[in-house]
Amino acid sequence: MLIRIPHVLGPAQLASIQSKLATAPFVDGRLSAGKMAAPVKNNEELARDASIVAELNELVMGNLVRHPVYQGAALPLRAAAPFYARYRSGMAYGSHVDDPVMGSGTPYRSDIAVTVFLSEPADYDGGELVVETAFGEQSIKWPAGDAVLYPASSIHHVAAVTRGTRLVAVTWVQSLVRDAARRALLYELHCAREQLLKVAPRSEALAGVDHVYANLVRMWAEA
Repeated sequence: MLIRIPHVLGPAQLASIQSKLATAPFVDGRLSAGKMAAPVKNNEELARDASIVAELNELVMGNLVRHPVYQGAALPLRAAAPFYARYRSGMAYGSHVDDPVMGSGTPYRSDIAVTVFLSEPADYDGGELVVETAFGEQSIKWPAGDAVLYPASSIHHVAAVTRGTRLVAVTWVQSLVRDAARRALLYELHCAREQLLKVAPRSEALAGVDHVYANLVRMWAEA
């Protein structure tokens, strides 16, 4: 399940984030990579001790976790503080799969990966996020402020940037529902329920869909 989350950040918020990142300290991205990913990772990440990290996290994660598409698709139990990655000309991230368990303090299972785009597509050439799915490779390069949510178990890569600078925030989620196929079914039901709430809020159809959705969550959730 690959889902677009539109308008996580607005123009003023993006301008503030971009301004702060323009003068912030970045370090070699390989410092945060696992053993398998490090050899294919070539990017830079905002230093974790930078003074602006808490402010950026409050803005980016605050908007993301409140977004209804994120809530419906991820069914989040835990979410990681994001990494802020920068790709300049010549940088890329080769094919890899994310580590299944992350976190040095309280470990969490990485069920879902989320990338929030902080640069406009016109600001750089290349730099597409490419995710391998059952329907083939999906190439993603969306407007600044939008985000993409996809299973962290997917093989994926970031194509080489050939001009400009690509800025993204990347985070991972442990979902209440571990299985990606079950999450996809629940999201379909969630969307159907939301549509029925708009067009037939007192209908038997809505009551039926809501009953099935609630009990499937109850059956599959690990809380």
